[in-house]
Amino acid sequence: MKARAFQTIYCRLTNITKATCTLEADNVGYEELAWVQGRAAQVVKIAGNRVTLQVFEGTEGLRSDADVIFTGKAPMLPLSDYMDGRFFDAFGNAIDGLPTVEGREYPIGGPSVNPVRRMQPSELIPTGIAGIDLNNTLVSGQKIPFFADPDQPYNEVLALIAMRAQVDRIILGGMGLTRDDYLFFKNAFEKGQGQSKIIGFINTTDKSPVERLLIPDMALATAEYFAVEKNEKVLVLLTDMTQYANALSIVSNRMDQIPSKDSMPGSLYSDLSKIYEKAVQFPTGGNITILAVTTLSGGDITHAIPDNTGYITEGQLFLRRAPEVNRVIIDPFRSLSRLKQLVIGKVTRKDHPQVMNAAIRLYADAANSKTKLENGFELSDYDRRVLKFSEDYSRNILAIDVNLGINEMLDETWRLFGKYLTKDEVGIKQEFTDLYWKATA
Repeated sequence: MKARAFQTIYCRLTNITKATCTLEADNVGYEELAWVQGRAAQVVKIAGNRVTLQVFEGTEGLRSDADVIFTGKAPMLPLSDYMDGRFFDAFGNAIDGLPTVEGREYPIGGPSVNPVRRMQPSELIPTGIAGIDLNNTLVSGQKIPFFADPDQPYNEVLALIAMRAQVDRIILGGMGLTRDDYLFFKNAFEKGQGQSKIIGFINTTDKSPVERLLIPDMALATAEYFAVEKNEKVLVLLTDMTQYANALSIVSNRMDQIPSKDSMPGSLYSDLSKIYEKAVQFPTGGNITILAVTTLSGGDITHAIPDNTGYITEGQLFLRRAPEVNRVIIDPFRSLSRLKQLVIGKVTRKDHPQVMNAAIRLYADAANSKTKLENGFELSDYDRRVLKFSEDYSRNILAIDVNLGINEMLDETWRLFGKYLTKDEVGIKQEFTDLYWKATA
């Protein structure tokens, strides 16, 4: 951010808190950026001529006579077609050692798309991960969270999706990443040859937590540019929304606001909605799809962050380690895509809904059989066969490191049906069993 010539310089702060400072100033706009003693800040409150600034680096050491210079504009991001493979910080500055991007400045943090400009999502986004494509199919314009425990490999899953997803553009927004996490994404994209369509906005742990609040806006402004101006299919990957919400809590507490549930600000629902509602399918063909990680504290799905997220979004994806095969899978019981009915059996093969439902039912039967085994009850022949089916299903289909096309996923599931079960036990319509049943020894 650069100061303009002949700007007014204010030199008197009337109040300083842990995160904000207040002064009297004229002709200032809400969300306008400023410099306070060389530190980036943003207008968060205006009452008459009293202006409150949120200081991103914190206010420690600020003097009451600190210089304050307003930039005259809200956060802007220069956008162009030459951002491919680039990584930027929360202010849009390059962090990859390459030159600064020149382009038309685009506002960030704007409103979501007017409903009259939206179309019903109807396009499939294949990811190559069967736990998503087969059971919880991702649809363009959808917003869906990825719930995971902090020790699960959610960033690895996002990297796999970024390299496999059949979209025009991937925008990565990383909040509170370790330096190792950032380098992991950068190296993974370079080695996976997916860098040409990926743009990253990264806030690392050595930067101010408050800067995390800018990352989703930066990522989504970039997504809007490519979806609207270029009619591209854009997938936005955000990690981790818990870090974003914690940054909101830090600012709220430092501004002496009364906290709500789990020490979160009362505005949490609105703050999250502002992000997730940017997902959209445009009539012109461009779209924005949002897949966002939310880490769980002790697996607590009732915490305010995942709880509010669940109200806003259209389903959820859960990661779980399957001990019987020692692999991380997309949990078929806790995961849900509320929009998958718009594409499965319509855009995908007609047997897709039947195969999906049969496999999940058999997987549930296997869970009951496992409970019988653990409690010392005798297993039937069906119990033993369905347990073997569930192990192979977890290993060959649900594991996150399995990379298959949707037709290959369906064919492999048919093969497992024929290996362990009879047609009657699977219970799929005869018109499909006649076409796809593969009995194997």
